Amino acid sequence: MDKNKVLCVVCAWRATCQKQFSMKAGQKCPEFVKDVTIKETSEGKEEGEKKLE
Repeated sequence: MDKNKVLCVVCAWRATCQKQFSMKAGQKCPEFVKDVTIKETSEGKEEGEKKLE
């Protein structure tokens, strides 16, 4: 899975965004900025990968 997905749920502007969840599949929001307060953990990634197997 691509860890650099452009998704509303990981966007820094999601709380005040007027376009939230209005983008169609494949579209990239020009205002997207990754929320740096959301931390990725290697443990969480490993657990998610194991569940998919």
